[in-house]
Amino acid sequence: MPDIQRVPVDFSPFFWDVHLEDLDPAIHSRFIIERLLNEGDHHTLHWLFKTYSMDEIRHVIQTSRNLSRKTARYWPYYFNLKEEEMRCFGTSLIKPDNLF
Repeated sequence: MPDIQRVPVDFSPFFWDVHLEDLDPAIHSRFIIERLLNEGDHHTLHWLFKTYSMDEIRHVIQTSRNLSRKTARYWPYYFNLKEEEMRCFGTSLIKPDNLF
């Protein structure tokens, strides 16, 4: 993994629910990657790809259940993944016919 820097202060709008100074990019990598993939902009994604390896980002994309549908639909194209390889597209615990 490349040299890990602190999360930049100007990213605070993306981490409104945590204290930015408490985020450790090495320890909280999954949370940071998920949040920036879902909510980030061009600037934050540039930092994300400089900070974490492609393999680590791909692993989060494949195993996360916290990606928005929009995010989950975009990144497989970038990483050449299939929906079957992504946990967020797995089966739901609630079946549609059991809703009512």
